[in-house]
Amino acid sequence: MSKTTQTPLPDPSRWKALVFIALAQLMVVLDATIVNIALPSAQRALGISDGNRQWVITAYALAFGGLLLFGGRIADLWGRKRTFVVGLLGFAAASALGGAATGQAMLLGSRALQGVFGALLAPAALSLLAVMFTDAKERAKAFGIYGAIAGGGGAVGLILGGFLTEYLDWRWTFYVNIPFAIVAAAGAYFVIREPAGGRNRSSLDIPGVVLSTLGLVTLVYAFTRAESAGWTHQTTIWLFVASVVLLAAFVATEYVVRSPLLPMRVLTDRNRGGVYLSLGLAVIAMFGLFLFLTYYLQVVKGYSPVKTGFAFLPMIAGMITGSTQIGARLMTRVPARFLMGPGFLLAATGMLLLTQLEIDSSYSTLILPAQLLLGLGMGTAFMPAMSLSTIGVEARDSGVASAMVNTSQQVGGAIGTALLNTIAASATTSYITSHAAAATTPGAQKLLQLQGMVHGYSSAIWWAVGILGGAAVIALVLINAGRPDGAAQTGAASGDGADGVDDEVRIPVVAH
Repeated sequence: MSKTTQTPLPDPSRWKALVFIALAQLMVVLDATIVNIALPSAQRALGISDGNRQWVITAYALAFGGLLLFGGRIADLWGRKRTFVVGLLGFAAASALGGAATGQAMLLGSRALQGVFGALLAPAALSLLAVMFTDAKERAKAFGIYGAIAGGGGAVGLILGGFLTEYLDWRWTFYVNIPFAIVAAAGAYFVIREPAGGRNRSSLDIPGVVLSTLGLVTLVYAFTRAESAGWTHQTTIWLFVASVVLLAAFVATEYVVRSPLLPMRVLTDRNRGGVYLSLGLAVIAMFGLFLFLTYYLQVVKGYSPVKTGFAFLPMIAGMITGSTQIGARLMTRVPARFLMGPGFLLAATGMLLLTQLEIDSSYSTLILPAQLLLGLGMGTAFMPAMSLSTIGVEARDSGVASAMVNTSQQVGGAIGTALLNTIAASATTSYITSHAAAATTPGAQKLLQLQGMVHGYSSAIWWAVGILGGAAVIALVLINAGRPDGAAQTGAASGDGADGVDDEVRIPVVAH
């Protein structure tokens, strides 16, 4: 097959395709938070116990996080467009099932199905971008838009979830996915033209699928279990041990099987390894913040769900600005590590402001500027991270490389929620215990509860600051550190960052 059949990539349909890919990504990302707002209403309506309510969130996270690598490889084997459309239609059907749920089992089953189909469409969406946008400047713009959605979609979910729950019904937090999915699937079917020659024709690595799925599901569940049962509980410890054993067996298997699910050439590349690590750490900090700030605004400040959602708008604005106006404009001129490292540090500065939270803290003078800094930093860092994760990857591996980005985010989210929530709860308990003697009236006791809660949040946010600092160090040290040897053979990112060399190398790779 000649190169000339591949180089007509600069056709107008790629920008139309981006609209539908972005719409699908928005649906998947906002679904991670939109149901959180509706959960109390759904719990009351369906009679779900307090012990089981976490499964509405966990069922989605387990299926999504556990099956992402499998979904990425399916996209490589079966075709990204086809996998993307099937994932969207399946997600719509699962959402309809959730909206129509008549009991706990039906709701939990629908959430798990949403996770399954999300694991199909998310890596397919990112890998479609990777193979459709090969010009350096266009790639920067496309990934700027995608990065803004990936970063800000969770906050959009809080706004939309608040509106739908307060003014319609909790069931609409599921039904709202259906038009998103159908429009994106129809658009993708008629508009997307997947470049030929990039499909992986090898057989499916069944042992790898089983070990990776079991390992990731066990790891995500271990962190979820740690949050509710405690880090030293026997079951929690055994789950962590099992996850380590399963994932170690998976890595060992990938070195010996003929057609690995996750080729180690994808994972061991210095730049991509740095992206996966730093992005995972950043998401740990972000998920913790969403959780604490939501509770702070609703419980301490007394905001309604809708007002809480709107309170997150500065962060969304910051992310969009950082991603499209800073990251996308500088990506072709500045090495990726000099966008990601300072971006994470700027986000850490915003997080640092939030360690000063008190009961009577002003939204306009503390929370708003903190969110703006956080959004700008994350937007600036996310965009080059998303792009770098797929630059230079052979087309046959782009699905699984994209899946690794999503996996690092899902696992990071599970770790962030469990780890930071546990730290906050421990600090709250300690604070209330040490100050209990002075709270002798009901009013004083209520005030102490709120003070303890805010103290717990600020203690956990200090950890988030440190985690973001670690992400910045990893980005600066590992990513684009020096010029990788044999860049022309591997398509790895060049030491100068996204200067277009990687993309020029990448076009003939797609054309094989």
